Amino acid sequence: MPSSPGNSESGQPPPDGRTERSGAEGSHATTVQSPGAPPADGTTQGEGARTPTEAQLDAEIARMDDRYKRALADLDNYRKRSAREVERRVAESGEALIRDWLEVVDSVERALRMEQDASNPLYQGLRAVLDQMETVLARHGVGRVGEAGEPFDPERHDAVDVRVTDEVPDRTVLEVVRSGFALGDRILRPAQVVVSRRAVPEQ
Repeated sequence: MPSSPGNSESGQPPPDGRTERSGAEGSHATTVQSPGAPPADGTTQGEGARTPTEAQLDAEIARMDDRYKRALADLDNYRKRSAREVERRVAESGEALIRDWLEVVDSVERALRMEQDASNPLYQGLRAVLDQMETVLARHGVGRVGEAGEPFDPERHDAVDVRVTDEVPDRTVLEVVRSGFALGDRILRPAQVVVSRRAVPEQ
C-alpha cells in the first residue's frame, strides 16, 4: 500500500516543511518568546521595585527626628559637664594657692608672738603686713575660723589639747593655737584649738 505524504516511513518531509522530532527532543520543545511580549509568569515589568509609602516615609522622618533630638541632648549634657569640670578645677587650683598663702600668714603670726613690744618698728611692720594679707584674703571671701569661748565643732576645730576646768562648759574652745580659715561655707583649714573638759567628780 502506498504511503501518504508526510509519513515518516516514506522519508519525505511534511507538507509544512517542519521536521518531526521523536523521543525526548519532541517532548521538551523550547518556546521562544518574541520581543516586547509580557513575562510568562504574568508579572508586569518594574513591579518588583516598590516605592515607599507615605507611612514608611513618616516613620523614617520620626526616627531621624528622634536621633537628632537625642544628639542635641547629649551635646547639651556634655557642655554642662565640661563647664562643671572647669569650675571644679579652677576652684581646686584657687584653694591650693590660698592654702599655700596661709602658711605665710602663720609665719608672720609666729614672728609677732616672738616680738611682744608693740612699740618696736619691727613689730609694727609685721603687724601692717599681716593686716594687708588678711585684707587680701577677705577680698577673695576667705575669713578666719575659730575663737576662744565658742563651742567645739569637729567640722571647724581640730583639738590639739584638752584642759580640765569647771570655769566654762564642757567642750568649749579655751585657746586657738593656730587659726583656721574658710572660703565662704567651705572649711579650707580647721582651727587648732585647746578644748575644755569638766573634772570627773570623785565617787
